[in-house]
Parts: sequence; C-alpha cells; structure tokens
Amino acid sequence: MSQKTFYRYNAVTGQYERVYPSARRRIMVLMQQFGWVAAVVIGLVAVLFSLLEFPRERRLREENERLEARLELLNRQADEALAVMEDIAERDNNFYRVMMQAEPLGRSRRLAGLERRRNFDHLDSLSDSRLVGTVENKLDQLDRMIYSQIQSFDFLADEASGQKKRIAHTPAIQPVPEKYLRTMASGYGVRVDPVYGTTKFHEGMDFSAPPGTPVYATADGTVSSASWQGAYGNMIEIKHGYNYTTRYAHLSKINVRPGQAVHRGDLIGEVGNTGKSTGPHLHYEVRYRGAPQNPVNYYFFDLTPAQYDEIIQLAENAGHVMD
Repeated sequence: MSQKTFYRYNAVTGQYERVYPSARRRIMVLMQQFGWVAAVVIGLVAVLFSLLEFPRERRLREENERLEARLELLNRQADEALAVMEDIAERDNNFYRVMMQAEPLGRSRRLAGLERRRNFDHLDSLSDSRLVGTVENKLDQLDRMIYSQIQSFDFLADEASGQKKRIAHTPAIQPVPEKYLRTMASGYGVRVDPVYGTTKFHEGMDFSAPPGTPVYATADGTVSSASWQGAYGNMIEIKHGYNYTTRYAHLSKINVRPGQAVHRGDLIGEVGNTGKSTGPHLHYEVRYRGAPQNPVNYYFFDLTPAQYDEIIQLAENAGHVMD
C-alpha cells in the first residue's frame, strides 16, 4: 500500500514544505496494516483447517467414531441383559418362590440401595455424556439385579434344603408293610375298650399282623425311648423333629436303643402281643406338638389314591380295638 505524502505552504519562505506524520500516527498506520495482514493470514489458516485433515486429527476422529459405536453396542447389550434379568425375576417370583412358599420380592427390594456411581467425573464433559450416563445407569441397575437374584437363589436353595430335610423327618409310610397285614383292627377315633367295655378315644391305628412281623420307622429321627411302657407293652418312641413324634407299641422285640438315629424304612422292632393287648398287632401313633394325629394322613409315600381311599374306609369301619 503506497503512503500518501502531504505538503504545507510556508508564507515566510514562499515554498511548499513536506509534512511528516507524528510517531503516534506512524504507529497507528503500521498497526492497521499489520491487523489487515493478520486477519488475512488467520482466514487462510481457518480455510486450510476446514478443508484439510491432518493425520493426528484424522486418527482422533476415527478413534472417537469407534468409541461411539462400541458405546452404542454396550447400550443395546445392557438393554438385552436387563430384559433377561426381568424375565428371571418374574420366574423367581411366580414359580420358584411360589414353589417354596416364600414371599415374592418386589421391584423396590430388588433395586434397594441402587445409586448412580460415577467413577470418572470428566465423563459429563464429553459430548456423548448423556449416552455414557444412560449406559452407566443401566449397568448399575443390572449389577444390583444380579446381586439381588443371587441372594434370592441362595435363599431358595436353603429353603429347598430345609424342605427336603423336613420331608425326610415327616412320617410318610405305613409302619407295617401291606403284604404282612391281616386286617385293619381299628382306626383313629372314639372306640369301645376291649377290656373294660367303655368308650375311649383311640389315639392311633391298630394293624393286625402275625407275631414277628417287621416294624419299620416311618421317618428319620432319633429314638427317645425303647422299653416297657405299661399298657403299651414294649414300645418305641421316635422324635423326628419339626414337632413330630411316633410311637410303636405291643412289640415282641425291640431292635433299637434310646439315642439311636434311624431313617425312614429302618427295621426297629417286631409285631407282638405285649402290654394291654387282646391279640398280636401293632399300635401306631403319630403326634404333632404332643397332640395325637390321625395316622392315615401320613401314608402318602406308600399308597396310591385308590389304596389311600380304601384304607380310610377300613379305618372308619373297623371298630374292634385290640388294646
């Protein structure tokens, strides 16, 4: 840019004299010129950056695109995993817990204590921070649901183990096998005493069978007594736990001793005619919390529905008490 030259007329000398700008003016002119040059350079650089992609920027862009794709994939996988966990939770409540007679777990209990945990605060400064936060929340929720489900399955496993043990300790078979029985002598309920002729409540069932017929424990338990017990004659009492006790009376032989552990189906004695008895038979009692129960309700491992119905009829109609 050409610089303008200024002149001023000097009346004394009668000549035109050149006028030189002040230092301030010269500085301002230089700054103005530099500003124009800087603006042009900056504009050119900006155009170059917008049109050209340097190797480093290209690598960063490609890496960012890969990270975004992986994040989207993680988000979809989190959705699928949550759907699976929801299905497992529904089955847990509507099948496993129903089967174990346990209370269902509500959603609030399954997600109790769930809080969003931020491991890296700088994630919120990213352009994709919303997606990052969404995935993080889903993974937190999935983590909590898995933890709750593991606890639930552990609880149900303990319940199943307890149920199995309870079933093993619940009277469930006849003490005398069906093939040895002659007839049902008497069932549970009010009967006429064979000795005194008075009515009394018969607290068990009488099975008529030949002397020496094997008698089996009807559930797992521990022998609490095995000795002569007055009118019961030779009697074995077994405590099964879970508030159950069984008694086997009028035995000719006792094969167990007090304190001995027995299992369902173990031979514990033989049918006899001891004590207050009018003929060889086994008097069998089932007690729950000390109260006598109808033994016919505790043969469910041995009998088919038809046999069960038959034995109920026999027990109801058999009125001849043998003890």
